[in-house]
This record gives sequence, C-alpha cells and structure tokens, in this order.
Amino acid sequence: MPIPTVQTITDIHVGRVYDRRDPEGEVHYETFGRLADFFGRNTPVHRHYCFFQAHVLVQGSIHLNLDGQAYAGHAPILIFTPPTVPHSFYSEEGTDGYVLTIRQEVVRQWQQAMPGQFPDALLRDPAFVELNACGGRGDAAFSALVQVLELLGKEFFADERGRSAAVLALGQCFFIHLSRLLVLNGPSAPVRAERSQDMRLFLQFCDMVEAHFRDHLTLVDYASRLSITEPRLNDLCRRMANQPSKEIVHARLEQEARRLLRFTSVPVGEISYQLGFADPAYFSRFFAKRVGESPSQFRAGEP
Repeated sequence: MPIPTVQTITDIHVGRVYDRRDPEGEVHYETFGRLADFFGRNTPVHRHYCFFQAHVLVQGSIHLNLDGQAYAGHAPILIFTPPTVPHSFYSEEGTDGYVLTIRQEVVRQWQQAMPGQFPDALLRDPAFVELNACGGRGDAAFSALVQVLELLGKEFFADERGRSAAVLALGQCFFIHLSRLLVLNGPSAPVRAERSQDMRLFLQFCDMVEAHFRDHLTLVDYASRLSITEPRLNDLCRRMANQPSKEIVHARLEQEARRLLRFTSVPVGEISYQLGFADPAYFSRFFAKRVGESPSQFRAGEP
C-alpha cells in the first residue's frame, strides 16, 4: 500500500498568524524557541508564499524535510528556504536560534542593487548547512550572521526613531553574510537513501500527529495509516527523535494545552473538551503529571 501523502500544503504568513505587533512588516524576526512554543516543535508540511526564510540554529538538533529531501543535524545549522518551498521539521526540546522571514520583493530589490552578490541559484535553491560537518569553513561567517541577528532583534522590538529603516538595513546585511556562508560551504548532502525513507515516515507520523492529536488515535491507528507496524513506528521515533512514539503524541497535547492556557481565557474544562478529553478531571491529571502543576496553577503562574 502506498504511503499517504499530503494533498495540500498550508501557506503560513508568519506576521499575520503570529505577530500582531507588525503583521504586514517586510522583515520579521523571532527566536526559534518562541516560534516553537507557538507553532510546536513538530511542525507539519507548510510553505511561505512570497517570503524568504532563514533558520539559524545555535543549539539543539533538527530533523528536516526540505523540498522533498531529508536532512538531520546538530547546531550550528543554517536552513535557507526560498518562497513556496515546502518544508516540515521536528526539533528536539531545547533547540533554539533565530528565524528571519523577509518579503520576496525586498530581497529582489537587494539583488538588483548589488549585481552578483545574490546569484539566482542562491535565491532559488533551498539549503541546509551543518557547520560541524564543514571542517571549520564558514565559522566566521556564521558568527557574523548571529551578531547581525542579535542587533536586528534589538531593533525589531524597539520603538526608536528609524526603526523600520534599521531593520531593513540589518536584514540586507544578514543576506550579505548569508550569501558568503553559502558560497563558502554549499548545502549539505541529504541523508543516505535508506535513512531518508525512515525520516520521511517519521515526518509523516509527525504530520499525522499534528492533524489528529485531538482525536486521541491509538499508536496502532497511526502505524496502520503509515502502512507499518506499531513496533516499527516506535523504533523510528526512538532512532529519529530519541523518544517513544507515545511521548511525541503526548508532548503535542501538552504543547497545545500550554498554548491555550497561556494565550486564551477559555475555561479549563472547555480546553479539556477542545483537546479531545471526555473528562476534565482526566485532562487535569494528564497535565499535572507532565508539567508538575495543575492547569489552573500553570495559568495563574504565567506572566
């Protein structure tokens, strides 16, 4: 039986979905950790229409499907995603860094203003660069990327005069260092074919968890939909994420519960029903066991 495929690819406009402060901004900055808290570390297949995006990871590890190619690596990592390129990933807890999302027309203006600096191939092709596998090449360029991003983050969240101009200028500076790093190293090779198939299965499981975590499917259900056995599913998850498959499902439920408790005023009982729990008391026990405090205590303790 063929492996199920995603029929539609979700388009995410990061500014509109996540950042109410400046939803139509030309440059959007955020840390990877904060975005992971909002969107989840198990991120299903999506794309960003008319936006370039760069992930600069400084700690942790990631499993990535980038335009149909499977990658895995440990920070420091650069991931470059041109507009409309589909991607999905699973990052371990504690993975952090920076995410920069820039409108396509802005990058094209930079390209026209600096002929030869951004070759067409650089802007067209996605890239995954794991610095530890590059023998030290590009370490200085990567450090420069991080320094620029730290400055950009300060400007992005400030209300000083000239903020927008400073953010754009630092965004352009970031792309200059990005191009230098890619020219020095070039994209890393995808994982070998046999492991690539395992990673695709794992990422498809992550996609299914995202679609069905509220339905409380059994692991047998998930495995059946992937046309594999439950033991193989569990083995995949342990090898790819160092976690059992059950933990990945429960972690997604916990993450959504935290999000609803933190960002909404929905009563705890209603949250339990939204998450597919038939009994609010069972939801409270589930949450307390994982988090160490009840849902009400967690909500009261949030700033």
